[in-house]
Amino acid sequence: MVSIYFSLTLEITRPPFELEIKMLHTLPMIQKTWMPRLAFAPKNTAPRGDTLVVVFLRGAADVLNMVVPHGEDAYYQLRPSLGIARPDDSSAKKEERAVDLDGFFGLHPNMYPLIDAWTDEQLAIIHACGAPDESRSHFKAMELMERGVEDERGPASGWIGRHLATLNTGNSSPLRAVGMGTNPQRSLSGSVPVSALRSIVDFHLGGDQQALAQMRSALNVVYQNDVMGQDTLSIMDTLEKLDPLTYQSKIPYPDSEFGLALKQTAMLIKAEVGLEVSAIDLGGWDTHFAQGSVNGLMPNLMKDLAEGLAAFHADMQDHQNQLTTVTMSEFGRRASENGSLGTDHGHGSMMMVLGGNVDGGKVHGEWPGMQDGQLIGPGDLAVTTDYRDVLSEVLTKRLNNPATNEIFPEYQPVMRNVLK
Repeated sequence: MVSIYFSLTLEITRPPFELEIKMLHTLPMIQKTWMPRLAFAPKNTAPRGDTLVVVFLRGAADVLNMVVPHGEDAYYQLRPSLGIARPDDSSAKKEERAVDLDGFFGLHPNMYPLIDAWTDEQLAIIHACGAPDESRSHFKAMELMERGVEDERGPASGWIGRHLATLNTGNSSPLRAVGMGTNPQRSLSGSVPVSALRSIVDFHLGGDQQALAQMRSALNVVYQNDVMGQDTLSIMDTLEKLDPLTYQSKIPYPDSEFGLALKQTAMLIKAEVGLEVSAIDLGGWDTHFAQGSVNGLMPNLMKDLAEGLAAFHADMQDHQNQLTTVTMSEFGRRASENGSLGTDHGHGSMMMVLGGNVDGGKVHGEWPGMQDGQLIGPGDLAVTTDYRDVLSEVLTKRLNNPATNEIFPEYQPVMRNVLK
């Protein structure tokens, strides 16, 4: 994999990461200078589609408590303690009930921030979605899913990396594909250079312009005859022109690393730096014990997820026709709760797709049921929609890339009409 890493080791003192996030939210918004137009994306070249944002929920999210099948009696039989109350259950507080979507499915109350996107038909949900792998191993499932293959014999590159390699958009931006975090996601690996970006604030070194100039001068000397080094300097030139401390948005993002990643993605899109793909992780979903139903570990994660996606969706409202956001997780969790008030590794999962061109306000896919004889293996939700079907539709319809046979080798996708 060819990658450009921003986590340079520098002998420069700067505020801790937590302080930088606080500064991002509290410094006064003085002038509209954060967002210059940068001439990176060539005009009138090969067609370029939507900007794709891929959010990976690492740890296997319990999707049965995220998008609740409240019309399924077996759900409540299998989850007497963790089950989310039906929308019309008068014995439960209103704020503890599922938010009805279509009479059968409902959102967890902490997912309520997404209801506007649902009502506006810009959010589609694909339930009982996932991969054919039934290992229930985090490492193996994530590896295969991010590579977009069925087993270890497939190509080592990532599915996004192959998408970038098979589509020439004429985009020479060093920020064509960005992995938000310390290292780029496995899905980005391939022959096309990608960037790992934890915080744009890091590049402004807490506002220390003298330190920034010293670093820039030193790197010019080190990288004067190095192609990869010159790419790094090009990225730094770009980021120096952006000022995250004066980024103006009327939409508040969660004060979390996930919220920051989405906010920075919005910033890069609006600045027109040629961003085509942003990969973002939200971890912590491996909830074997003390998972919580309406309060606790997983509800807090859902709150961060929903508030972040809702803020990003609202902030990018003027860009929705050129933006597609996808969420996915390596697998789901067991249909029944365990003795530790958690859930064990399962199979069937769920995906969400947000954007102005989705067939939204619908739960897509065939519901397999949760009755005896309908669950598979040790008691897991079955997969009725392959995740590659959803991604292939996004690639062909919104990213103008028909090369799904190269991106997902030895797989013939089925168009599920998740997009218009």
